[in-house]
Amino acid sequence: MEKQILKVVKIGGKLIEDENKLREFLKDFCALPFPKILVHGGGTMATKLAEKLGYDTKMVDGRRITDANSMKVITMVYGGLINKNIVAKLQAIGTNALGLCGADAGSIVSSKREIKEIDFGFVGDIERVNTSFISSTLQQNITPVFSAISYDGKGELLNTNGDSVAAEIAKAMAGIYDTELYYCFEKKGVLTDVENDESVIEDIDEQLYRQLLNRGIISEGMLPKLQNCFEALNNGVSKIYLGDSNLLKKNAVHTKIVK
Repeated sequence: MEKQILKVVKIGGKLIEDENKLREFLKDFCALPFPKILVHGGGTMATKLAEKLGYDTKMVDGRRITDANSMKVITMVYGGLINKNIVAKLQAIGTNALGLCGADAGSIVSSKREIKEIDFGFVGDIERVNTSFISSTLQQNITPVFSAISYDGKGELLNTNGDSVAAEIAKAMAGIYDTELYYCFEKKGVLTDVENDESVIEDIDEQLYRQLLNRGIISEGMLPKLQNCFEALNNGVSKIYLGDSNLLKKNAVHTKIVK
């Protein structure tokens, strides 16, 4: 018996801030066949609020250093403002959504990242995903909407890369569903020239990925995104796509990650 297709869709922070693009994207998401899961970031919004509060934001290789003050801002912005706004908008257009972070029903448990060369602070590396809870939610025709926050099982919330959250959910659910992973951000896909939005690479396998890395074409925020893509592809996820807010539309320009 064939597995049912489950689409796991991640939307990035810059798209979330654009009301028009967000509204159009959520319509496209609503039109996707069920079951589906939405994961959202919100880094740019969190950074702006942190600045207003007088907190510095530090990034290393596209990943945020999260001190105690930053974690408070992230919880407010990701788990509160953004998550509940998205859920309200989805409800309004016919998708029965439930806003979640990793602490809810123990859905995403992480360990605090070990200090090696860099102390990332309150950052979580995902250890396990509660597939039975997520499955039961889907079986009730409810669409989970996850913010990029996990927890350690001991009462501590942890900032967790949103791309990693989406990839780990897709990997974990691959035992139950035929999972597909979609990364929606501000670009049409992976570009050979960041200044040229039309320079989209249609297909990337691991060999080409290594070449692009060596040539310095892939850097900063795209690094963890593509690392997650190949790890997911090698761990049961059947299809992975990257593109802009139009990614869920038919015939959209995009990058596909292939073996």
